[in-house]
Amino acid sequence: MQHMKLRLLLLITVVAIGVCAVRSIQAQDPKDGVELLRLEDVWNSAYTQGNADPLNGLLSDDLVVTLTDMKVMDKATSLAVIRAGIVKFDRYTTSDVRMRIYHDAAVVTGKLDRTRKVHDLDTEDHWRFTKVYVRQNGKWQVVAWHASTANL
Repeated sequence: MQHMKLRLLLLITVVAIGVCAVRSIQAQDPKDGVELLRLEDVWNSAYTQGNADPLNGLLSDDLVVTLTDMKVMDKATSLAVIRAGIVKFDRYTTSDVRMRIYHDAAVVTGKLDRTRKVHDLDTEDHWRFTKVYVRQNGKWQVVAWHASTANL
């Protein structure tokens, strides 16, 4: 009898957790997905235009950037590279973009193809990326960005 009660309690707990999870997913605002896609376009355009201003508001103050064969950067360093014009991007396009939204956090993944010029040397990059957004003070900001060489 004791064993039966324990199994019933476990079953009720699992069902309750499942119901809560379904409700939280259904409660997601579809506008969040639209806004995150818009912010991805803002990100890409800022790089091709060499304009750090839109990124300044999009990047969280505690941003961490981890890129293939580069030192880890924070927000200030990341913006300084763009403002200095050290790297110019002729192409900065994303594809295979997928997003998962968890209330006030979102993970965006995809493929990044870009052409950059550093000291008159053109380089093609084909990367996979992950961005972590967090809604802070009512707006989405990037808190982490990681990109590494894609296996083609």
